[in-house]
Amino acid sequence: MKVEAMNDCCASPAGNGNDQYDLVVVGAGSAGFSAAITAAGQGAQVALVGNGTIGGTCVNIGCVPSKTLIRAAETVHHANIASTRFDGIESRARMVDWAAQIAQKDALVASLRQTKYADLLPEYNNVAYREGQARLVAGGIDVGGQRLVSDRIIIATGARPALPAIPGLAEVVPLDSTTALSLTELPRSMIVLGGGYVGVELAQTFARVGVAVTLVFRSRLLPEAEPEIGQALAGYLADEGITIVRGVTYDVVRKTDDDGVALAITRNGSPEILTAERILVATGRTPNTEGLGLSEAGVVQTSSGAIVVDDRMRTSKAGVYAVGDVTGKDQFVYMAAYGAKLAAKNALNSNSLRYDNTAMPAVVFTDPQVASVGLTEAQARAAGHPVRTSVLSLDNVPRALAARDTRGLIKLVADGATRKLLGAHILAPEGADSIQTAALAIRCGLSIDDLSEMIFPYLTTVEGLKLAAQTFDRDVKKLSCCAG
Repeated sequence: MKVEAMNDCCASPAGNGNDQYDLVVVGAGSAGFSAAITAAGQGAQVALVGNGTIGGTCVNIGCVPSKTLIRAAETVHHANIASTRFDGIESRARMVDWAAQIAQKDALVASLRQTKYADLLPEYNNVAYREGQARLVAGGIDVGGQRLVSDRIIIATGARPALPAIPGLAEVVPLDSTTALSLTELPRSMIVLGGGYVGVELAQTFARVGVAVTLVFRSRLLPEAEPEIGQALAGYLADEGITIVRGVTYDVVRKTDDDGVALAITRNGSPEILTAERILVATGRTPNTEGLGLSEAGVVQTSSGAIVVDDRMRTSKAGVYAVGDVTGKDQFVYMAAYGAKLAAKNALNSNSLRYDNTAMPAVVFTDPQVASVGLTEAQARAAGHPVRTSVLSLDNVPRALAARDTRGLIKLVADGATRKLLGAHILAPEGADSIQTAALAIRCGLSIDDLSEMIFPYLTTVEGLKLAAQTFDRDVKKLSCCAG
């Protein structure tokens, strides 16, 4: 079964001979599939409703396409700086065919969409796929005039890039994270609006393949990260030639005479004009709730349109659940899938499972990578903990010294009384692959003493967690290799 946007010709029967289901799932992305597969595994008859390209954000326009292009740009950059790190090496690289990269990315996306989504549907006889705009109605869901009857519904319709209210922005046809990843020709210059994880990832990627990038944001880089990490990363991006413009207000956007873009800003009370060939907006996302009939059904939403849920993933309407990006919380694909599993089990059983993001790891795929889990220092203090922190620069980590790349730091947050680990925050070239150790430590209630005494493999980035834990009470510069 080869599909792009699945339609009724591809829909599978529910197995019950009518349009009554134990559960209807609206949204055929990662969260929707997670909910449907979980419910099917419990023997439920499920209707899965999609609208457009199957697979949702992550595989089609989010995680998969961005990370493969990030790695391509990273390869170019590392080849160009190899001689500055290692003696006796001479290498150069450049992006000569961006369209070829986009084609390769599209092939990967199509393959994963087929194998991980479309091809899975025939494996579940008790999941019926329906294509069309869904709307909540009395007793179930209406899809293009067809009534799917169920008293248990999960909404997993995701979110899309949001356009901020800046005068003139819409008229210049701005790029967003979706359209930027589909460009077949690179612009000469680009303004990237937004200092969050999407903005910094894309700014660095385009800069590394030859685009002159100006990164503009209102407050500070990665505002949800520890300040030490955002500040250090901003410096590393500037070292790569990215122009960093922070602490601004956006005034107006207009086209220039050469068909480029001009962004008028105010910084420190003074007006400025930034110009580029294109502007990329990465300032947030908005939930996909249009046409669902939420207000008519009595489903409460936030002022931004996100569906309000409790810790069981229940909305304000009995029998209706919501999961993933449409709720506006924890917008990571793995958290969407996790919440969807809980919602499916709660809907079919006794609503006993609670959503818990205490040990949720988060990663920003810049270089160096940003990875975090648990509480920041500010959050820990706000929660009333007697906070202690340690900050370890990567020049104290043998792996970084051997790799001749000491960019970054590790910050641990602990309770000063119990010594329990509350948070871990890593800025390191291989930080993403280290954060799960800290996530397990927090989940299991380990202390900084447990981390200090744990055996770690030498010459790994994750060994930095042990060294950062030891830094609470001693100077690790005075330890020999593997000592302590």
